[in-house]
Parts: sequence; structure tokens; C-alpha cells
Amino acid sequence: MHGPFFDDFTVGQVIKHWPGRTIRDSDDTWFTLMTMNTNPIHFDDHYASQSQHGKCLVNGILVFAIAVGMSVKDVSQNAIANLEYENVRHLGPTFHGDTIYAETEILEKVASKSKSDRGVLYVETRAWNQTGERVLALRRRVLLPKRPG
Repeated sequence: MHGPFFDDFTVGQVIKHWPGRTIRDSDDTWFTLMTMNTNPIHFDDHYASQSQHGKCLVNGILVFAIAVGMSVKDVSQNAIANLEYENVRHLGPTFHGDTIYAETEILEKVASKSKSDRGVLYVETRAWNQTGERVLALRRRVLLPKRPG
């Protein structure tokens, strides 16, 4: 197994994920079309130019996916399962060309009562753009194995 185990985390610990990820126009267009999201705010420059932001917005689910993906190496590489995603908050807009950075805070650790070889980690992942504006926050519960032996 690669990556951290349940035992490796401490409540209150904050993990900065690296590297950041720049979201390109093509990333957003492909993701939006692949997921059948037909809102033109994501891929029609002319339409988006007439919106409150004056340009295309990145699909919020893509921002969510990138932030979670950035955390996998540091948090859930060994996960048995992601049990729950909750309280996903889009805190600000993300535009083509923005770079997303993320960190995860360990909120709670609960050892399994039914299986002594695992536990549930409750975390909050926060993402911001290259200018430091927070764009996303989400909480999730991850079932992780305890360190063998």
C-alpha cells in the first residue's frame, strides 16, 4: 500500500497539497460536455460575455473534482472507501486560466467499532485560486485502514 494510514493523522492537522492545477479552457469544455452539462456559461464565450462575470465560468463540479483529486495522495491514497461527501460550498467563481491550490484539515478520527483494522477520517478540503480567493470548501468521510502490525 502507498500513502498514509488512519494512524498517521492527527485531529487539527492541516495538510497543504502540492502542486496546484491550472484549469484550461479545454479542460472545462471537455468536462462540461462529457458530463452533459448544457449550461452555455461554461463553453460559449459570447453568451458568457453577457453574464455578470463577463466571461466563461469553470464548471463547479470540475473544481470539486480537482480539489478532491489533489488531496488523494496525502489523505485517501489507501482508502477502503469514500463514505460521504457533505457540505460542498462554492465560495467564489473560477475562470479559465485560474490555478487551484488546496489544503485539507483533519476534523475527526473515529476508530471502527466493528472492525479493528480501520477507522473513519472526517476532513475538510479547502481550495483557493492564484490570488488567494477561496473558491471551494467540502467535507468528506474516508474509511482508511490502520497501519498493519
